[in-house]
Amino acid sequence: MVTTALVSERPMEPASTKMAWTGRILSGLAVAFLLFDVSLKLMAPPEVLTAHEQLGFPPGLARSLGSLLLACVVTYVIPRTSFLGAILLTGYLGGAIATHVRVGHPLFSHVLFPVYVAAFLWGGLVLRDARLRELFLPRR
Repeated sequence: MVTTALVSERPMEPASTKMAWTGRILSGLAVAFLLFDVSLKLMAPPEVLTAHEQLGFPPGLARSLGSLLLACVVTYVIPRTSFLGAILLTGYLGGAIATHVRVGHPLFSHVLFPVYVAAFLWGGLVLRDARLRELFLPRR
C-alpha cells in the first residue's frame, strides 16, 4: 500500500503537553484576531466601509470578505480540516499583504502584520500535529 507524508497508517502521535498547549495558545491568538476582523467586516460600521474604500475595495464587499474569512477560520478550527484551513488562510492573508503593498502602507505595522498572523497559525498547527512536525522539521 502506498502512503504519502500526510497520510499515515499509524495514528497521529500526541505532542508533549507543553508543545500542545503552546500550539493551542498560538492558534487561539491568531483565531481571536481573525474572528475580531470577521465581526468588524460582518457588522460593517462606517469606519470599516471607509477603510475598505481607501484600500480600493467597494464598501459592499466587506460582508462578503467577512463571510469568506469566517469560512476559512471555521475550516482551520476543525481539527480534521485544520491543514486545509491553514492553506486557505495563508491565501487570504497573502491577499491582505498584496493590498497593503499596493496602497503603500508601512512595512512592519501593515504589510507584515498578516505574515505575523500566518506564523501564529502555522506555528500553532505544527506544534499540535506530529505529522506536520515530521513533514516540516528536520529529522534528528
